[in-house]
Amino acid sequence: MASKPGILTEWPWTCLGNFKYLVLAPWAIRETYSFIVSNGSEKDLSHFLIFPFLLLRMLHNQIWISLSRYNTAKGTNRIVDKTIEFEQVDRERNWDDQIIFNGILFYLGGKYIKGGDHLPLWRTDGVILTALLHAGPVEFLYYWLHRALHHHFLYSRYHSHHHSSIVTEPITSVIHPFAEHIAYFALFAIPLYTSVLTGTASIVSFAGYIIYIDFMNNMGHCNFELIPKWILSAFPPLKYLMYTPSFHSLHHTQFRTNYSLFMPFYDYIYGTTDKSTDSLYESSLDRKDDAPDVVHLTHLTTPESIYYMRLGFASLASNPQNSTWYLWFLWPVTLWSMMVTWIYGRTFTVERNVFKHLKLQTWAIAKYNIQYYMQWQRESINSLVEDAILEAEEKGVKVLSLGLLNHEEELNGNGELYVRRYPKLKVKLVDGSSLAVAVVLNSIPKGTTQVVLRGNLSKVAFSLALALCQGGIQVTTIREDEYKRLRARLSTEAGKKLVLSKINATKTWIVGDGLSEEEQLRASKGTIFIPFSQFPPKKMRKDCFYNNIPAMMAPKHLQNVDSCENWLPRRVMSAWRVAGIVHALEGWNVHECGDTSFDVDKIWQASLKHGFLPLVSDVIEHGS
Repeated sequence: MASKPGILTEWPWTCLGNFKYLVLAPWAIRETYSFIVSNGSEKDLSHFLIFPFLLLRMLHNQIWISLSRYNTAKGTNRIVDKTIEFEQVDRERNWDDQIIFNGILFYLGGKYIKGGDHLPLWRTDGVILTALLHAGPVEFLYYWLHRALHHHFLYSRYHSHHHSSIVTEPITSVIHPFAEHIAYFALFAIPLYTSVLTGTASIVSFAGYIIYIDFMNNMGHCNFELIPKWILSAFPPLKYLMYTPSFHSLHHTQFRTNYSLFMPFYDYIYGTTDKSTDSLYESSLDRKDDAPDVVHLTHLTTPESIYYMRLGFASLASNPQNSTWYLWFLWPVTLWSMMVTWIYGRTFTVERNVFKHLKLQTWAIAKYNIQYYMQWQRESINSLVEDAILEAEEKGVKVLSLGLLNHEEELNGNGELYVRRYPKLKVKLVDGSSLAVAVVLNSIPKGTTQVVLRGNLSKVAFSLALALCQGGIQVTTIREDEYKRLRARLSTEAGKKLVLSKINATKTWIVGDGLSEEEQLRASKGTIFIPFSQFPPKKMRKDCFYNNIPAMMAPKHLQNVDSCENWLPRRVMSAWRVAGIVHALEGWNVHECGDTSFDVDKIWQASLKHGFLPLVSDVIEHGS
């Protein structure tokens, strides 16, 4: 929002929320029906293609968003190092409003402007006319409109909303108040309207011009330099006819320079070109990938998780993952992405963060959770993990957090396989199990004397059982096989606190993967379920409490946080991820994997010392 919002700031359909697309429905349905039932020359292809064209524009913008986030996370050719936070993501979530607005105007123009219907597919004279009118009147008028928008009166009421984003993303380009978009469309309509009046308009000239505007807008705000030197060297005048991402980035950091739309020659003519334009372009092109200090290794979860990743839909990634009905309409894309990952699975960079002096990155293995259950996939997964470890070693990474979401023990012995294979590893492998145990222990309500432990037994589960029994808390299991496995790991004294019972009134359940619906239904009313696994249990009881998976609230000095970690709330990090950061901050020069565990209290206190805070459960808040 601008600092002093002016009239026509809000979009007319803001009150509709996610149902705003319904404003296009009458026109889209009408034109589609008309095209289907009409015969021969009565069919109007130009009107029928408006709605598919709007969808194409959304896809085009999304590709830019994903590409930009991927490159800026790696650091390759990144221009501005400052961080992006949730506030910016929320401000820019309605980037598709301008596409809806354009769609309405296209439908209205086609219906009420003479010559706006039954456009031919191609006309050369119309394409040339559109290009000339853009390079002339549009670029010139935009330059002076832009300078006017930087006058304090208009800037405070309108344009400051756009400049709230110092570090830009592709969609920042279209984040303006409604009134500004009216002015911009009036400018961009000059070539379009003129071609209609002269009878030279065509589908290609219209669509090509709008795609050109989208492309240049996205490129100018992508925050990584991608125009190679050889292009400008081969054709020097091009620097006056096409801006670069670094050129426009300076406008967002300096505010009073580089006003041009897409063709910088007016900045050169009127002396408003930033003096550091060339040097920033050179330095951005020379920039290599970041060398992180800590890497968190994760993988895809469900087929729809690609949309909730930071490289997916920004509005979804900025909120905890849940079931969203409209993603069902994207099943062809979901299926295609699954096929690609199965055939060409590899590790890729998802996110970068900054914690004090540490550079953090999250790498994702292109494997879904279901693949971890498949015996024939295990060799491939282990190979990808091994490649990631060796890449981290080559880059000088200090700590690699093995944040894989499932089956680490069965796959590679919680990382022990790689330590044995590469005994001279400098990068320290951390499975985070000790901090996960600490978080769970500190989530148990004070005064608790007995708990139920249920779920697939893992390193965390065994450590929890030992800590609880040694602490004098009775641990009840409801399955005989789990009881026998736990009993074999406990000392004689600790084992006295382990009980096998299928009937109990205990209201504190420590649960992991494998908890069935039937078992949840056995729990007493008011039971608190505390997960020790990285997947939360399915909530079957409305009369019970469900904690988050082991996680902690991140301190304010963790920067560049603009997405959620799977199903966790904003700025909450899983214990496995926090453990890697704390390991590096403390400078611990040992691995935590295999059977190796840290002192639970030591890792807990270290986490608190560095600003990480425990989450407060509903039970504790209500004093239950």
